[in-house]
Amino acid sequence: MSFSELKLFEKRASAAEEEIDFLKKELIEIKNILDTGKVPLKEETASKAELESVKKENEKLKMQIDILKRTLGERKSKHFALASSLCNTDNMVSITVTLYTLFEKAINEAYPDVTDPPIIIAPSNNSKFGDYQCNSALPLCKLLSSTNLEGKQRILPKDVAEKIVSKVSSSPLIEKLEVAAAGFINICLKHEFAQIVLKNILKNNKICAPPIIRKRKVIVDFSSPNVAKEMHVGHLRSTIIGDSICRLLEFLGHNVLRLNHIGDWGTQFGMLIAHLEDKFPNYSTESPPISDLQSFYKESKIRFDNDEEFKKRAYANVVKLQACEPKIIQAWKLICDVSKQEFQSIYDRLNVNLIERGESYYQKHMENLVKDLETKQFLEEDDGRKIMWGENKNGIPLTVIKRDGGFTYDTSDLAALKQRIMEEGAEWIIYVTDGGQATHFQTIISCAKRAKIVLSCHRVDHVGFGVVLGEDKKKFKTRSGDTVKLSDLLDEGLKRAEQKLKEKERDKVLTEREFNLAKESIAYGCIKYADLCHNRNHEYVFSFDKMLEDKGNTAVYLLYALTRIRSIARMANITRDQIKETVDVTPISLDHPKEWQLAKVILKFPDIVMKIAKDLCLHSLCEFCYEIACTFTEFYDNCYCVEKNQTGEIVKVNMGRILLTEATAMMLEKCLTLLGLNSVEKM
Repeated sequence: MSFSELKLFEKRASAAEEEIDFLKKELIEIKNILDTGKVPLKEETASKAELESVKKENEKLKMQIDILKRTLGERKSKHFALASSLCNTDNMVSITVTLYTLFEKAINEAYPDVTDPPIIIAPSNNSKFGDYQCNSALPLCKLLSSTNLEGKQRILPKDVAEKIVSKVSSSPLIEKLEVAAAGFINICLKHEFAQIVLKNILKNNKICAPPIIRKRKVIVDFSSPNVAKEMHVGHLRSTIIGDSICRLLEFLGHNVLRLNHIGDWGTQFGMLIAHLEDKFPNYSTESPPISDLQSFYKESKIRFDNDEEFKKRAYANVVKLQACEPKIIQAWKLICDVSKQEFQSIYDRLNVNLIERGESYYQKHMENLVKDLETKQFLEEDDGRKIMWGENKNGIPLTVIKRDGGFTYDTSDLAALKQRIMEEGAEWIIYVTDGGQATHFQTIISCAKRAKIVLSCHRVDHVGFGVVLGEDKKKFKTRSGDTVKLSDLLDEGLKRAEQKLKEKERDKVLTEREFNLAKESIAYGCIKYADLCHNRNHEYVFSFDKMLEDKGNTAVYLLYALTRIRSIARMANITRDQIKETVDVTPISLDHPKEWQLAKVILKFPDIVMKIAKDLCLHSLCEFCYEIACTFTEFYDNCYCVEKNQTGEIVKVNMGRILLTEATAMMLEKCLTLLGLNSVEKM
């Protein structure tokens, strides 16, 4: 893990530091006002009152910055104290952030004249060099030599490292520190620290989030299908990635609003309503049979493209729809309701929860937005359109008003962003769409910043992703060249999962209910995991054969690994209640190297989720799941948990290891849940 990533971790962990950055930017803005001449710098041309006002505001901001810096120091101290009193907390502590804090303090004490010294903490790749390393001595040595802070005496990395070590405070995390010849500081963690963390997991019967994340109001905009069109494989990634991001942020304690920004407004509805009026003239009194909206849409589109009279009626219906004429609104709602039922059936199968808020919701907000932008003179005429440029007036502008006076996707997206910040109080907004929309969202965010909708205290992310490819490495389609329907894809997954289970004769040992649960767990889990285990920025090849393999980094392997780990306690006739009772009197076994290695993997969890909260790339969590499963296999192959005699009778139960297996199972299950996978007791 790089120094810059760790530095960013620390910044993300502290609300105060973000507020300091915000205030600094505000201060710069005030100075810019002075520089631009709105408040002239020269006293002979400036109003004395204006200058005094700005000076007072600057002083006030400087005082606030000083207060917030003190607050930052206090929060760091609290985190340090938390790491120093692990027995009193149920939360998992970030090892990286805690070690970073310890060594930052030590380096600042050892070399107080060095500004912003390098603090580099990383897990050790080789257990003989400890569990973690501080690799700051060499770059610090170069810095000291170049600035001559230590005089003319030759400086060695080993000497720098030893001086740092002498200043490191005692900590319940650290067993010992060793300085290697090249100046690397090897850090050995205390087994007692791991035992406390694992014991808390077992006693609480849950995995608690790391405590140093500032809780925010977050809005995640994902899935977003269009009404009257079936959900297809193109919606798969947005739905799966968006749901997993929500799960992770909710786990971290953020207040998350899951929004489904469906396409339920615009020209296509004028077309659909005109077709509905012709085909089912009694639609206002008799519910028309339009369950197959895909065919209904195709029929209306053909008429729209080939019949000028029909097209005129369609456009007229759009005007009536925007004017909210009752009969047209009734037809619109009827079409939307049928479509939404189809969407919901997909979400139910994938166990995805969303609050629907389509483009229609923002109609009034768009009208108010346009008035506001015109008042502030942000809109420019451009060949009959009204456009808006971003902060630097380069790239592509937003088309806010079309030539015919109508609104666009640009208008609705900017209005939605404003509503989410101003009315919902969102501090962090995440859009989950394909990478092809990156430029669109860059422009939306830039214009929002120019209009002072998005301020420096807000975080807005576009989570882009690559397309899904078929095994021919081309865009995933059916053999006939049509887009693959999502419902058909899920059906095929169920069929393949059932076949896979029957090949292994699981239908002969599982009850019908157990078999169906396992089938659904595998089918939907393998589709989700195959998507999430790839870096979302890249394309990936959709292959049922690969995703249903029971070896390697696949959902099937991990789900099976979890059921296998869970079965160990059952085999030993150890109940959940017995585990909670035993954990207070039996130490978790960590003496064997494979036991300790497994424990260390589990302890990495807070750092993994904090990294994902920064980059929103979920493949890191998939890799962590696979690491847990592989490390557990090594542990299980080398460390007996249950010993039996030749007749199969249990002769010894190693309770310390049973406790370790249960903690492992709980961690793996939590990670799979965050990814949206449902585990089962038997498979």
